[in-house]
Amino acid sequence: MQKYDYIITGMGASGLMLTYHLILDPFFNKKQILLIDKEDKNQNDRTWCFWEIEDGIWDAILAKKWEHIYFGSDAFSEKIKINPYQYKMIRSKDFYSFLLKEIEKKTNITIAKESVISIKDEGDIVAVETDQRIHLGDKVFNSALLSSAYREQNQFPVLNQHFLGWFIKTETPSFDPEMATFMDFTVPQRGNTRFMYVLPLSETEALVEYTLFSADLLEEKEYEDEIEKYLNEKGIDHYQIIEKEKGCIPMTCYEFRKQNTKNVIHIGTAGGWTKPSTGYTFSITSKNTKRLTRYLKHKTDLSKFGKKTKFWYYDLLFIDLLYKENEKGSFLFSQLFRKNDSKKILKFLDEETSLLEDIKITTSLPNKPFLKALWKRIF
Repeated sequence: MQKYDYIITGMGASGLMLTYHLILDPFFNKKQILLIDKEDKNQNDRTWCFWEIEDGIWDAILAKKWEHIYFGSDAFSEKIKINPYQYKMIRSKDFYSFLLKEIEKKTNITIAKESVISIKDEGDIVAVETDQRIHLGDKVFNSALLSSAYREQNQFPVLNQHFLGWFIKTETPSFDPEMATFMDFTVPQRGNTRFMYVLPLSETEALVEYTLFSADLLEEKEYEDEIEKYLNEKGIDHYQIIEKEKGCIPMTCYEFRKQNTKNVIHIGTAGGWTKPSTGYTFSITSKNTKRLTRYLKHKTDLSKFGKKTKFWYYDLLFIDLLYKENEKGSFLFSQLFRKNDSKKILKFLDEETSLLEDIKITTSLPNKPFLKALWKRIF
């Protein structure tokens, strides 16, 4: 039985990003690496969006980028220029194709199409059981949500960012290709946090997505009915649905990293790398996989990678509030965008602001509900 230096379970964004950073660094050229996933990665099964200043390492595979975003609600609406930031979009098929081509060039990487059943750190070796065999590795990087512990605990609330989107093509020009709709809360809220998300690829093509931050999911027809109503209200009646996508991302401050061991680390959503207050994962994962690659060159204890930051506490209070009063999401985000420079908001959500910038942003929101949430956390 072959033993690998590294085993990466799951070939989604985090698994492939980590592999890519390992490939880029000659230090890892002699490491034997195994990638495990139950599916062939050749479909547009998801869309990732993120923002960054100027050019980045993923620019070669961008489907589209925008320098303007639109925020809409009944209380506040504005078209916003976010320069020097750019809002960027990647289709998963392009991402998979680019990274798999790079992986194929490496003789030290093996891919196994198998389903992971369990991962056991036995002290001096890690055993990864799949539906076909047991693989042994020195270190394992797991991106699959194998445990439901985060949903079975009561200390940290769990909201879901759940969504369904249509890629549509219209018969006539219907979209501004230079403007991405970041959040449009003008749809009925029905006691939740609900918004539309529109990413135009051209004047006649766009991803139109209905998104909720709430505890409970909807029936598929409910998402689609809302998209159809939204398009009709925009005067878009004649269109073809090219593709559909749907998903659900847990939004929680549950401390996933406490499940890490010396030889096993959970990455991506399974490692708590999703931003709890927004559901954005791609940018944080890109940064963390780069940091993890540097960490592996000097340290061996994976349980000590990463730590809690001040942003974890901000997100904790936000999720506590939104879980108890889910209908306040539209108001809170409206206040955030109405009272702050949008570029500072993006910097804050990217967890790159100073303490003084944090204070200015957080005090722009109503104090009473957050103080109430803080009081409950303390007492």
